[in-house]
Amino acid sequence: MYAQALDQPEGHRECASADGAALEARFLSRVASEQKVEPKDWMPERYRRTLIRQISQHAHSEIVGMLPEGNWITRAPSLKRKAILMAKVQDEGGHGAYLYAAAETLGAAREDLIEQLLSGAAKYSSIFNYPTPTWADVGAIGWLVDGAAIMNQIPLCRCSYGPYARAMVRICKEESFHQRQGFEIMLTLARGTPEQRRMAQEALNRWWWPSLMMFGPGDADSKHTADSVRWKIKRFTNDELRQKFVDFTVPQAQFLGLKVPDPELRLDEASGHYRFGAIDWAEFNEVLRGNGPCNRERLAARREAHESGRWVREAAAAYAEKQRARTSAAAA
Repeated sequence: MYAQALDQPEGHRECASADGAALEARFLSRVASEQKVEPKDWMPERYRRTLIRQISQHAHSEIVGMLPEGNWITRAPSLKRKAILMAKVQDEGGHGAYLYAAAETLGAAREDLIEQLLSGAAKYSSIFNYPTPTWADVGAIGWLVDGAAIMNQIPLCRCSYGPYARAMVRICKEESFHQRQGFEIMLTLARGTPEQRRMAQEALNRWWWPSLMMFGPGDADSKHTADSVRWKIKRFTNDELRQKFVDFTVPQAQFLGLKVPDPELRLDEASGHYRFGAIDWAEFNEVLRGNGPCNRERLAARREAHESGRWVREAAAAYAEKQRARTSAAAA
């Protein structure tokens, strides 16, 4: 989707000369006027690093996010459900590929980013470190997790960095399908037998709070939000997006006849927003530190898959080198 290993101009490094301030002022003016920043344009080093961090974490999340649902492909309740779930998991792998390619346009090597993930040095969304004990969890992930992802990602289609914004257009279209697919599973269960309805409610209980955590720490504790909003990487703060998600999702739960597991949840008539209880940020931080229910299991699965695919990468590299040699010989 994007050219790999683009030549990085000198302007991508912070300029220590008097021109540095003028370059940054020009950059900020360009961002303010809604012009896209492209790979060969000058950008502040902090902007570039912030993008690499965000895009790579996003890519890692898509790749690790294949695992909780992939666990259910062989156990889905019908052939149709299996086919839909396989297509969804394949989509997530494609999203990771788009995003790694977007990070490469900033001078990041894909191999380095993947190694950071496999070593545990890189972060990914905390939500994917929770188990999926029943089929209803697949529905809850589609409805809640992909719903939260859409809430966060649609504004990224207007991100100031062109390659990231363009990648998000297709990703958001596919995530929208995923969200509808998950809601349809929950609707089927909610209208099913008492046992199926119980499964749906228990899945909502498991995924509600981790879904709210997906938007990241509160604005007061977020180290990156202010710069990301100023640079128009993000268009809304973490708390603004979280509130939008709650306002959008609570009526859907009511339609399903399910109860959101928050005794403090209420509609504030004056503002039109749903007020919700306190998030357990201690749990969030523990999961990010690698101490969630499935952190070790998820990384072990990724390492095993990476090692199992080594021969494919080596064969592809050998073939590419063989083709390069043939082309060089023919041109000689």
